Amino acid sequence: MSARTLLTAALLAAVVSTSWAGDGHDHGDAPPAANSNGPKRLPDGSVFLPKPAQHQIGVRTLPIEAGELPRAVELAGKVVMDPNAGGKVQAIVAGRVTPGPKGLPLPGQAVRKGEVLAYVTPEVGGQTRSLAEARLRRLRELSDTVPRKMIEEAEAAVANEQLIAPVSGVIASANVVSGQVVEARETLFEVVNPERLLVEALAFDMAIASDIAGAFVGIGDQKLPLRLIGVAHSLREQALPLMFRGEGPLLGRLAVGQPLKVVVQTRSKVQGFSVPAASLMKNPANQTIVWVKTAPERFEPRTVTIESLDGANVAVTSGLKAGERVVTQAATLVNQVR
Repeated sequence: MSARTLLTAALLAAVVSTSWAGDGHDHGDAPPAANSNGPKRLPDGSVFLPKPAQHQIGVRTLPIEAGELPRAVELAGKVVMDPNAGGKVQAIVAGRVTPGPKGLPLPGQAVRKGEVLAYVTPEVGGQTRSLAEARLRRLRELSDTVPRKMIEEAEAAVANEQLIAPVSGVIASANVVSGQVVEARETLFEVVNPERLLVEALAFDMAIASDIAGAFVGIGDQKLPLRLIGVAHSLREQALPLMFRGEGPLLGRLAVGQPLKVVVQTRSKVQGFSVPAASLMKNPANQTIVWVKTAPERFEPRTVTIESLDGANVAVTSGLKAGERVVTQAATLVNQVR
């Protein structure tokens, strides 16, 4: 074979090898390879989360320690008005509402005890009021010959009723507008003191009332401590009402009638770990899990059993070991990594 033939064969081989490059060779039209260092779910169900990603989403962990925790039960409750620090403003007579000296109060507006909120003018627009006014004029003309009592009764029949704030506080609800016609005994305003609200809970187990060591209400990621002030001696819908008083600045974030979940701690104890309620997640099998940091960039899901503790935290009774670091912040984002 001549040298020219060998050169031609070599050039053809080079062209073929370039046109049919093997896997991994970049020709400019292939998609870029996936970043193997990004967050991802590993085959065993754990999550690989690099340090930069942890800082970006704000992952925080907390080491846990075993201990004796109070056994707690959850009761359905609601916020109620303190009868000594709140009240209702009702119309005694039927009539038309007119604004008070400062106008009609709005919800959330502060008022003082004895302040005039509005007036109710009785029998407005009807013939009855005209007759009552005419009768009052005649009685006043005959004031020397008629009893004073009759004149006072006639004046009361046409006088405007003053709607007065029963206590100092804020307007919880206002159900009137200027010119509205209202019936007698209709509730027009509610006034409450937001620093003295009560929480009522219903207990279907009568033994709970004599075994209460403390109570809490969860508000976001915080807890509002409650103090038991009374136990009813009459059942309501087969449940025993328990009355608690809230203490602390979080009380101002509650509203009258707001439904709550009251966590009542008993004197009995349970062995477990205190974990923030925000750490609890659900896996695809709808099991309750928490995420545990097992390595600087590795997180593992742990199936746990829990009991109520204080509204903001739960007691984990199985599934964790002392010293493990549980994700307490951004657990939802860790749970979403796929």
